[in-house]
Amino acid sequence: MAQTKIIPPVSNAYNYPLLIKRLLLSGPRYAPDQKIVYADRSEYTYSDLVTRIHRLANALTAAGVQAGDTVAVLDWDTPRYLECFFAIPMIGAILHTVNIRLSPDQVVYTMNHAEDDLVLVHDDFVPLLEQVSGNLETVKGYIQLTDNTSAKSTSLDTVKGEYEALLAQAGDHFDFPDFDENSVATTFYTTGTTGNPKGVYFTHRQLVLHTLTQTGTLGFNEQMPLLRSNSVYMPVTPMFHVHAWGVPYAATMMGVKQVYPGRYEPELLVDLLKKHQVTFSHCVPTILQMMLDTESIKTANLSNWHVLIGGSAMTEGLCRAGSKLGIHLYTGYGMSETCPLLSTTYLTEEDVRLPLDEQINKRVKTGIANPMVDLEIVDANGQPQPHDGVAKGEVVARAPWLTQGYLKEPEKGEALWEGGWLHTGDVGTIDPDGTLMIRDRIKDVIKTGGEWLSSLDLENLISQHPAVAATAVVGVPDEKWGERPHALIVLIPGQDASLEDIQEHLQQFVDSGEINKWAIPQQIDFVDDIPKTSVGKINKKLIRDELA
Repeated sequence: MAQTKIIPPVSNAYNYPLLIKRLLLSGPRYAPDQKIVYADRSEYTYSDLVTRIHRLANALTAAGVQAGDTVAVLDWDTPRYLECFFAIPMIGAILHTVNIRLSPDQVVYTMNHAEDDLVLVHDDFVPLLEQVSGNLETVKGYIQLTDNTSAKSTSLDTVKGEYEALLAQAGDHFDFPDFDENSVATTFYTTGTTGNPKGVYFTHRQLVLHTLTQTGTLGFNEQMPLLRSNSVYMPVTPMFHVHAWGVPYAATMMGVKQVYPGRYEPELLVDLLKKHQVTFSHCVPTILQMMLDTESIKTANLSNWHVLIGGSAMTEGLCRAGSKLGIHLYTGYGMSETCPLLSTTYLTEEDVRLPLDEQINKRVKTGIANPMVDLEIVDANGQPQPHDGVAKGEVVARAPWLTQGYLKEPEKGEALWEGGWLHTGDVGTIDPDGTLMIRDRIKDVIKTGGEWLSSLDLENLISQHPAVAATAVVGVPDEKWGERPHALIVLIPGQDASLEDIQEHLQQFVDSGEINKWAIPQQIDFVDDIPKTSVGKINKKLIRDELA
């Protein structure tokens, strides 16, 4: 390490730790009367938000929560959850955002593994916890969350009270302490296709740096005005999943209007979009497709709605369908282990002047690495590959907000960080201009006839057929070729297509040299729905298992 010059600070200098409480300073200053809305139920101001966070901190402390304890939350996307994003880590405790879509056994595993002390639980999830409470090893008490006038009756022991009632009784000032910025602030569990979920964790310092970089990334590019002072923000990514991609922290720091939809119901989402003139959302492709399939969307003015797509690849077909309705679509890339922001679409003035078809090609690519992020593609030996848009390699990353390991699983953490880079498990290419394109998950690449076929590339081409609403492609065993592609296709309501129609559609890409003829699937199932994971991604392991 280089020998640099370091000048010690004067004795009275304040060593300013990067803590989540710092993110709460500016929004209420900029816009104290700006609204935070809960679906069609209620709303309050940023000044109210600050007061409620102080009250929640007092209520948690009265319930026995201390610095270093873990507080679990099972809730829909609500302003209550936003309050927990701040109050819990601000008192020095750890926020565990429980994945409410896991199986009961997996919920128990994650809560025991995280060593949850107190649980905040919505009425809708009380039956789940009643079912498994006898297996929860560390939980000492519960606080109930309700959207009704009173909380649901429950057989749970040690219920401390109902959330709103406890806040009403609590003091409206809490002296939030300073502590080490490297203290763990949040934890949650990433669901793989095998084994138990793995716990990732993030510190105050990491979340603050991620928020600052995200705020700049989503706002500084004139051609990608996602989050700015006049934005109206509505998340359509569950708040239990990577802090809703971290955007609630950024939106609160900026003081923009926020709309929390509660439980995701496509018609309600579109109604809120129209009523509040939402300008920015983020979601996985399946959720956007559900919204595009609603009746309400037909009467919506979507020309000012900017949507960041992540979690799964955005196909050209979905991008084209959204663009026809006036939606501005962009791609973001990251994963649970990366907090998650790594790269986003980057458009220049020249890009937005291009014809729509050429814009779509740019918008569906995984984008350019964001500020403070190093991205590389490497071969099996860890050697960097050329940035020529052709050479493929595993995507590896470095940034100041990446999880430093897996909770209580150091061996898996060492494998994640092999060679000093975080290994994503994704195969990608990087263009000469630095644009990353994810080609597939390593485990989802189809190995056929000695060649690698990208399931994502094939899905992208199939999606361009005018009758296709959604598609998934997996490799299935083949005695001659090793594997062959098998496609599942959901058709647009009222549209029709056959195996031969899809094959004829793909032949044009064979003729143009984009794919080889052996990439055309000989097996296609037309289905009503495609299996998804708990966070809305296509579950290719389940598809392969079912086909087998």
